[in-house]
Amino acid sequence: MDFVGFLKESTFGSLNSIFDMAKIVIPLMIVMEMLKDLNILDKISDFFKPVAKFFGISSESTFPLVIGLIFGLAYGAGVIIESAKENNLSKKDLYVLIIFLIACHSVFEDTLLFVAMGANGFLLLSLRIGIAIVISFMASKILDKININKSKLPEHIS
Repeated sequence: MDFVGFLKESTFGSLNSIFDMAKIVIPLMIVMEMLKDLNILDKISDFFKPVAKFFGISSESTFPLVIGLIFGLAYGAGVIIESAKENNLSKKDLYVLIIFLIACHSVFEDTLLFVAMGANGFLLLSLRIGIAIVISFMASKILDKININKSKLPEHIS
């Protein structure tokens, strides 16, 4: 393939990928704003307060955690960034949130893909969630020891 063809293919492929992600992220952000205006996010946060308490993070970080868990890192990134800006999450909140999502994200899509290839869905899902819980809990305790809990994000991020 010549250089012009390569450049054309990579440009249009990249734009197509961005458009595909925007089709999911933009409606998700609209729904999130509607849920926020209807105070449904407060109810979701209240439901997940035990999870936040277990990890020692703020209840405001539970909504991005759930979105990342369900939709994955690529689609949940907008929600995570927006929540970090609006809720002024602590560094510890973000670290624990990201560590959890690194180990366990997009649980429905990934699990279904691996089940289609012959994996045991229950075993896969329980191991992913279990490992994410253990690693995130240990990270939370380590972050407490180095006293990162009280520091907020730098102003240029907000």
